[in-house]
Amino acid sequence: MIPSTEEKQVESIEIEPTDGLKSVDTFDKLGLHPDLLRGVYGYGFEKPSIIQQRGILPVIKGSDTIAQAQSGTGKTATFSISVLQLIDPKSSNCQALILAPTRELAQQIQRVIMCIGEFLKVCCYTCVGGTVVAEDKKRLKEGGVHVVVGTPGRVLDLISKGHLATKDLKVIVLDEADEMLGRGFVDQMKDIIQNLPPDIQVALFSATMPPEILEMTNKFMRDPIRILVKNEQLTLDGIKQYYISIDKEEWKFDTLVELYKHVEIGQCMIFANKKERVIELASKLRALGFVVSEMHGDMEMVDRDRIMKEFRTGSSRVLISTDLLGRGIDIQQVNLIINYDLPSQKEKYIHRIGRSGRFGRRGVAINFVTPADAPFLIELKQYYSTQIEELPVDLTDIYK
Repeated sequence: MIPSTEEKQVESIEIEPTDGLKSVDTFDKLGLHPDLLRGVYGYGFEKPSIIQQRGILPVIKGSDTIAQAQSGTGKTATFSISVLQLIDPKSSNCQALILAPTRELAQQIQRVIMCIGEFLKVCCYTCVGGTVVAEDKKRLKEGGVHVVVGTPGRVLDLISKGHLATKDLKVIVLDEADEMLGRGFVDQMKDIIQNLPPDIQVALFSATMPPEILEMTNKFMRDPIRILVKNEQLTLDGIKQYYISIDKEEWKFDTLVELYKHVEIGQCMIFANKKERVIELASKLRALGFVVSEMHGDMEMVDRDRIMKEFRTGSSRVLISTDLLGRGIDIQQVNLIINYDLPSQKEKYIHRIGRSGRFGRRGVAINFVTPADAPFLIELKQYYSTQIEELPVDLTDIYK
């Protein structure tokens, strides 16, 4: 691991430069194309975050890169800026491929790239499941798509059938890389990588990088620059973490209703482990007159798109979801995460609570803990060296 020191303002870690690649404290020092720099500032950035200070240079200098940083600290912009610097907008060929585990995350990445690359006149297109394949084929055949952002299944299908040409690809980025290389996607990823140019540049980004994933990268990356942090430095300083002891599983719902009465909610995400639980929770809350949205992987894409739009715009303030939305989704107003069910894996906990406290903002995570969950809660606290305190009776100060 690379030694790290704390920085309390926006991120709690500062990653030491590696392999002679220095940190930069302004976007002007990155040597970006003038129109790209214009897009960076137009997007609202003023000063690069720590991961942007450390993570952009290795990629634009052509190095394979593994970059890990806490949720909400600017990873998407890090690889978006890097990719935009690497491509030639004058070419009509696809030069960059970005893969993400969910449709919603792929669409979010595409929006960021289109905004930052506005003055470069870059075309970024999404290829995701649940949409009409014929439209993807038509758009890719027309040319002029510089960057494809997609989910593995759809991208592999387009590559294998010759609709997405890979010969001119310069770089591939895996967002939420540990998920992308995990059991759910690993076979598809192997097939995709086999169809890419042998000299393609590879960049991996995630908040969590388990050792088994890092070991796997040896098979397809060349001497990557590693920007890594220790487990105990992954929890965000801006997120207060609490637990509520609940003696019986069936008492969770009444506890949730009581929370509604006493906690100020800007926007809230409630996580459950199974779609059946998500559906049940949403139904019972609506029956009590609460306005909530729900999201799980078996929903139609048109409904998922509508729900995400409502939640992003604030017309829906409470979203109940499975881990489908546990990674990467960036909604600045979310100030409360409730783990109705504790996740099945430690890494999922970090990603879930990272939906709150985005980019230095304050957030709160509240965990419902039954006696069966108690050992896992202890394991979480030890693994991440973090404080998860019992929720106080007086809730007036939990956001301070």
